[in-house]
Amino acid sequence: MRVVQNSQMHFGEVDISKIVFDLKSRDDIPKILKGLQFIYTNIPLRNATFQLLESQIAPQVSKSNGRPGMALWPILVCGVIRLDLNGDYDRLHELVNHHDTLREILGHGTFADVRYHFPTLKDNVSLLTPELLEEINQLVVQAGHVWVKKGRRSAAWALRLLCP
Repeated sequence: MRVVQNSQMHFGEVDISKIVFDLKSRDDIPKILKGLQFIYTNIPLRNATFQLLESQIAPQVSKSNGRPGMALWPILVCGVIRLDLNGDYDRLHELVNHHDTLREILGHGTFADVRYHFPTLKDNVSLLTPELLEEINQLVVQAGHVWVKKGRRSAAWALRLLCP
């Protein structure tokens, strides 16, 4: 049984749409996170992405029975971070447990004692196949075209990182 994202916020959590990034940072992590924030805050894109993830990630497993497993949003975030940084699971493990802004995007507050274990990351993030990521990429590109057509060019730079 997997959930998309826990809808009930806990004490210390920040709404993903309200996370502020250092746009002057020369590192690529804030730009990637800004692109992920765009996916989460764009409701049609988010629904299409999660519908695709639900249908492709372990479709033979019952969605209503069993232990919860890792939610779909953290799987997507971790997969995009790992892919865009061209990092291994060791680097991903370090980032998701100690990078504050990344933890906010994952939905963990300041006081959350949630830690990701290495095998959990490896088992779940590996479910994002290249074909699935390509389909998500196409959804993001389509949403980006709609965004730019509406004259909102400010987030176009973030989309370029998600759609190399």
